[in-house]
Amino acid sequence: MSDETQKTTHFGFADIPESEKAGRVQGVFGSVASKYDVMNDAMSFGIHRIWKDAMMDWLAPRPGQRLLDVAGGTGDISFRFLKRAGHGHATVLDLTEPMLVEGRKRAEAAAMADQLDWVVGDAMALPFADNTFDVYTISFGIRNVTRPQEALNEAFRVLKPGGRLMVLEFSQIPNDMMQKVYDLYSFNIIPRMGQAIANDRDSYQYLVESIRKFPDQETFLGMVRAAGFENAKYRNLSMGIACLHSGWKI
Repeated sequence: MSDETQKTTHFGFADIPESEKAGRVQGVFGSVASKYDVMNDAMSFGIHRIWKDAMMDWLAPRPGQRLLDVAGGTGDISFRFLKRAGHGHATVLDLTEPMLVEGRKRAEAAAMADQLDWVVGDAMALPFADNTFDVYTISFGIRNVTRPQEALNEAFRVLKPGGRLMVLEFSQIPNDMMQKVYDLYSFNIIPRMGQAIANDRDSYQYLVESIRKFPDQETFLGMVRAAGFENAKYRNLSMGIACLHSGWKI
């Protein structure tokens, strides 16, 4: 067995061969696709909508921009982007086709059909030419990528000079006591919600574990910079439960 095949990564709290992660993540999101938006509202008490609006506020979409929304799933970010921009184009890329199918069913998708593309693809090997997009977003998706640094490197590659990266992801609360309270909620309540709403406890157990395994704000900022992005910074949302990272290709 070569060194390459022996490499492991985490799937929640479990260590698995890197080669298995993409398939397992597809299994999770294929399983929950039809209930994904409902579960996001339940898990965050609707606050994920405020976080996504904060993302758009900082991003400030402009008319005519081309967006690549990676792990874009049901289109939430792309729809917001196009509404804010007035006119433009969004490409929604996701590893899991059932998520894209759910996105296409939404009313916004029909209204914006000429401004949208839906593509099945891998964040670590984007099927696009260099210097193609003005904006790259990934929302609650990069923690599911097998090698996040490679996804950031790919983001840098496909962005035009002057292009903008923005990552919205669950993160760590700087206050230990608050983090412990949040963990109690996450590990005890969210998997039960998954069982009740989506009849799928295991997928939501994975989602909670994947949040805790993801690098903290400063560590991830270093990864954004390592990919080549300039003027990289972050903003905590809801005390650090979520975090926005921003960078520019200069």
